[in-house]
Amino acid sequence: MLTTTLKPKECAHCGSSFMPFRPMASVCSPVCARRKVEADKKAEKAQTKTRKEAIKTYAEWKADAQKAVNDFVRLRDSDLPCISCGRFHDGAWHAGHFRSRGAAPQLALDPRNVHRQCAPCNLYLHGNQIAYRAGLVARYGEDYVVAIESENEPLKLTIDELRQIKVIYRAKLRDLKKAQA
Repeated sequence: MLTTTLKPKECAHCGSSFMPFRPMASVCSPVCARRKVEADKKAEKAQTKTRKEAIKTYAEWKADAQKAVNDFVRLRDSDLPCISCGRFHDGAWHAGHFRSRGAAPQLALDPRNVHRQCAPCNLYLHGNQIAYRAGLVARYGEDYVVAIESENEPLKLTIDELRQIKVIYRAKLRDLKKAQA
């Protein structure tokens, strides 16, 4: 029978020197083994996230940015009634666009164009545009509405700009949640 003498090793997690109890041991204790497994899982999760972000399309980045803006708007306007009908109700709330994303893509990610709107107005009344405009005028004034209506300059954002918009509005959402808590 072959006997091998084990030499001291350095722990793969904490870096301390230890005498292994078997030839393939890489950590000094069960605690370090558990922490190393947790750290490896965390690193793998970060790598997976990075790989997924690397293959995202422009449309996926734009959808992520839109979701961040919409989440922020719904929380920003959480104490206000529906911009169109002026009701508070127990149903679903949407982030409704005054000028639709299809008609004015340059304003899709502009929070001045997006307000909290009840599901019936947004879905069944297709945005309830006439009442929406009246609600904007009542809340912000005619000049505000005219500025939105007259903004027609095309806007083509890059993926980096969409990523920045997402980061900015996630941070604003976090700050708003802290302020409301």
